[in-house]
Amino acid sequence: MVITLVVDMFGSTNNGTTVTCMRTARVLQEHGNEVRIIAHVPEKHDDVSMFKILNCKMFKFPIFQPLIAKNGMTFATGDDNKIAEFIKGSDIVHLFTPFGLEIRVRRVANILNIPVTSAFHVQPENVTYNIKLGKFKWANSLVFKIFNSMMFKYTKHVHTPSQMMKDQMEIHHYRNIIHPISNGVSPKFVPIPTPKPADLKDKYVILMVGRLSREKRQDLIFKAIGNSKYNSQIQLILCGQGPMKKKYEKYSKKYLVNPCRFEFVEQSELLKIINYTDLYIHASDAESEAIACIESFACGKVPIISDSPVSATNHFSLDEHCLFKAGDYHSLQSHMEFFIENPEYKDKLAPKYVEHAKNFNIDNCVSKLEKMFKDAIKDDKEDHLNKEVFYTNMKERRKLRKTARRIGVKDPIIYKKAEIK
Repeated sequence: MVITLVVDMFGSTNNGTTVTCMRTARVLQEHGNEVRIIAHVPEKHDDVSMFKILNCKMFKFPIFQPLIAKNGMTFATGDDNKIAEFIKGSDIVHLFTPFGLEIRVRRVANILNIPVTSAFHVQPENVTYNIKLGKFKWANSLVFKIFNSMMFKYTKHVHTPSQMMKDQMEIHHYRNIIHPISNGVSPKFVPIPTPKPADLKDKYVILMVGRLSREKRQDLIFKAIGNSKYNSQIQLILCGQGPMKKKYEKYSKKYLVNPCRFEFVEQSELLKIINYTDLYIHASDAESEAIACIESFACGKVPIISDSPVSATNHFSLDEHCLFKAGDYHSLQSHMEFFIENPEYKDKLAPKYVEHAKNFNIDNCVSKLEKMFKDAIKDDKEDHLNKEVFYTNMKERRKLRKTARRIGVKDPIIYKKAEIK
């Protein structure tokens, strides 16, 4: 297949969605597909020369740009004519997020009768927690509605990285064909005997990997360690960047005997850190999957995970001691101290987690994604048998016609698909 992937940023590991897209693109290409990328590629980027790329301009939001940048996010915008020329010959176009660039590409693909699929990687909580509304159900429901009106009501097949996200979409009345498929873990993440750095040899190392943002709840880890009788023995490492870093630096001074180490490292270095870690904690309130957690237990590290109902990560738990009450640092402290005091128990759990991680092999996950693409292509051909299937949204039909005029398609028949009700 010729597969065009659309994401706002590509080539730089600044956020989880970008990392997922890069990893997926490489495996799709290894499977014999031609992979094209539409995205903004920053000046400093990984080697992406193996892909055909349409490099788009960065789009900067007035007022909100500093907050967006702190969260490791980038938005992009493109030219309709360049997009049209670039996607010609594609068998499928797959959209990673429901934002401006992806909407623009979707409309161009509609006009050119190229099948389009989408992915639900961005949780509403990723938005609402950053404006301090994350715990209000009405705010998250509103974002679900906005995402649906912007993107998902126009794409029949949708990929979610977990069953939990599929359930959430259905709770919020999405009517798509939803495919829960893990984003997959690289085979590089395996147990590797790795000695601790000399200055950590006498420390109990606790790790969390993820953005330093409100919904990830790293604050709970600081408080749990700060109230623990083992505080002086523990070294906390947080791998990630984000808007909460300055606050967490203050938390480090307030709660910890040993200052927290803030790291943002390449995969090879992250692999080393995971393998010399003693215990992994994933405290997030909201998580569509958390590949970082899977990568850690793939290396044999036993995790302690929040039992939040909007975190898919809690489904990874294989033992009652691996789940703590969401938002409760006392509960987290209790489980953390249990594992510190019972290393033999933890060592017995480790092989079970390594075996469990095999279910998330990226090669198998991408194969499932390819099947979704083929299903979408087949459905699209069947839809085209009926030329009278119109978008019911008149505003969207007008925008499609404007797009058509921009790319030189006169009087297009808008018959791609009806809105998904």
